[in-house]
Amino acid sequence: MLRTPFSSKPRGSRHNDTTLISPGTLVEGDIIFTGTLEIEGRVIGEIRAGPDAQAVVRVLPGAQVLGDIRAPVVVINGEVSGNVHSTEHVELAAAAVINGDVEYSLIEMTRGAQLNGRLIYRVSTSRDQADSAAPTQDHGEDLGA
Repeated sequence: MLRTPFSSKPRGSRHNDTTLISPGTLVEGDIIFTGTLEIEGRVIGEIRAGPDAQAVVRVLPGAQVLGDIRAPVVVINGEVSGNVHSTEHVELAAAAVINGDVEYSLIEMTRGAQLNGRLIYRVSTSRDQADSAAPTQDHGEDLGA
């Protein structure tokens, strides 16, 4: 399992820590990362964002991922054979080929992108948290009078 160090940097630092899987590189096994993960090579295994709420996965042209991807922001311009789970934003660029389902809160799809699976809308995590923090109203009857 490949792990990048979990960062204690502020939320806005997502673009400062980048892990690159270069062309010609094969990674077999699960990857847990923080910051940005850019894939130009091949990954066989699950890709998961660590506790960094601003993590980004980029599957670049010519890259292949055989496994699920779980991250807040996912940008695909290569090939993914597996499900994509995003809590914030998914972007499918012109060379994207996905063989699997895509769960998203916000999606952008460019002409030429291919999806062989289902699009599944999920309410964003931030909206879920806001809804759970909202006061609830008691609609029960007062039987004590």
